[in-house]
Amino acid sequence: MPKANGHKRQGSSAATSPYAKTSKVAKNAAANTIFKMNTDLGQHILKNPGVAKAIVDKANLKPTDHVLEVGPGTGNLTVLILAAAKRVTAVEMDPRMAAELTKRVQSNPADSKRLNILLGDVIKTELPPFDVCISNTPYQISSPLVFKLLALDKPPRSCVLMFQREFALRLFAKPGDKLYSRLSVNAQMWAKVSHVMKVGRNNFNPPPAVESNVVRLEPKVPRPQISYDEWDGLLRICFVRKNRTLRAAFLTTSVVLEMLSANYRVWCAQNDIIITDEEEPEEAVAEGEAMEIDGAAEEEEWGGIAEDGDDDELPDFFKEHQKAQTRQGNPNRKRKGKVAEIVREKVRKVLEDETELAEKRARLCDESDFLKLLYAFNKEGIHFN
Repeated sequence: MPKANGHKRQGSSAATSPYAKTSKVAKNAAANTIFKMNTDLGQHILKNPGVAKAIVDKANLKPTDHVLEVGPGTGNLTVLILAAAKRVTAVEMDPRMAAELTKRVQSNPADSKRLNILLGDVIKTELPPFDVCISNTPYQISSPLVFKLLALDKPPRSCVLMFQREFALRLFAKPGDKLYSRLSVNAQMWAKVSHVMKVGRNNFNPPPAVESNVVRLEPKVPRPQISYDEWDGLLRICFVRKNRTLRAAFLTTSVVLEMLSANYRVWCAQNDIIITDEEEPEEAVAEGEAMEIDGAAEEEEWGGIAEDGDDDELPDFFKEHQKAQTRQGNPNRKRKGKVAEIVREKVRKVLEDETELAEKRARLCDESDFLKLLYAFNKEGIHFN
């Protein structure tokens, strides 16, 4: 009996001990602590194996493919990709996730040898050549990732990418749609965009605030024979305020004219064209300032801001101009040179005479309109890169 009592007391003591958890519970608790998802990094792990399999199936992988996976997380897509492709390069921002993915494939030496994990920001990482990109895309890098993939000198065969629903819809938007933007024009210029599937928020852990869509981007072959930097540079100016007329976007924005003037000087130097940069008469300066005031009035009419949902970033030269304004006051009042007047006349000629698009707004222009603009500007020696 004493032994029994002693055993009972032992059991009671064990039951009340803070260390009485089973090893399984302890492991689960540790895992939950270590892998608390960082939603600030857009971490929403795809937990539904059926959806994961459907995404990989829709990528139409070949046994010889090298696949780039962006944001592999704990590897739910990665292991399926490894089963269908020759090699996988996974780019992961979070060291915890990279370590978990490494552990997950260690039990299979064949898979481990075919997986290369790059730790860092995919937007800043130099990527190896690859055939297909698959991504459960962190929402913060959706736009930069699309632009990076489209701008690659050797683009992949296809990209199967999951995005928040509104962002995905912007890829399909047409002229006149509320979501039509620089992203829409670029995506449709350089790739065939198709919808793959809708994915409900409950298929993720933790669930995101919005629904998701999977889209496929298939870069056009042959690639359009224009410079990506030139094309994107033109679109950046047009879509800074997509509700402004193109006349206002180009002729009444001094920083745009300054940038185009600088590029024109470079073009003239490269083509052995001699130009002088004498200052304009006072009357010409006053007239130029009047045009800029008119443009400011038009911008005020439209609120002077980008529309909701249009997250196209300001071009660098706009940011630099804003800093200069803060430091030096209004730079529009400085005397303008002869080159600036030549460039202003060339821009006017392109918008009014060559393309007749001066009064059209970027949100209503289609791909052919932007191609007309780029061709006409380049013919006049005006460049955007």
